[in-house]
Amino acid sequence: MLTFLAKLPAQRNAWAILSASCFALLAAALFFQYQLGLEPCVKCIYQRTAILGIGIAALIPLFAPQLLVTRLLGFAGWLVAAIWGWLIAREHLEIQNSENSWFIVCDTFPNFPSWMPLHEWFPNFFAAPGQCGEIDWQFAGLSMPGWMQVIFATYTIIAIAVILARLVKFKTV
Repeated sequence: MLTFLAKLPAQRNAWAILSASCFALLAAALFFQYQLGLEPCVKCIYQRTAILGIGIAALIPLFAPQLLVTRLLGFAGWLVAAIWGWLIAREHLEIQNSENSWFIVCDTFPNFPSWMPLHEWFPNFFAAPGQCGEIDWQFAGLSMPGWMQVIFATYTIIAIAVILARLVKFKTV
């Protein structure tokens, strides 16, 4: 198993699967938004952006998985986006679980950098008309940010496991 995990970063298919899983989650988010009518809030949009970050980070080594620099960039982007997404999902879940979530105000618009106002460039994807405290959907007792915590934690654990397996493999060689 350790050898299998250690070999993954050098394989194009592994990065393609990681990227495809992210783009599938983004497609699911758009389905929830446009087919089921669940409006995303600012925290949802930040989590969506984190998933997009993981997917884009996976595209970097996809084109040259043999190069160390592309793998390092891929892992760095993957881990930063996954951990950032988990932290945002945790905050979102705390808002939803607070006693007076209606009194907690989250931003009206996403706070993207002025040089990259994604919510203005792509409003169908990055606009945030929803409220952070609303729980419009649940599955198996978890709301959307609860499931996003699970997803981001899974992405983080997989990244760490693959990195550690790679380090152990090279240390023993």
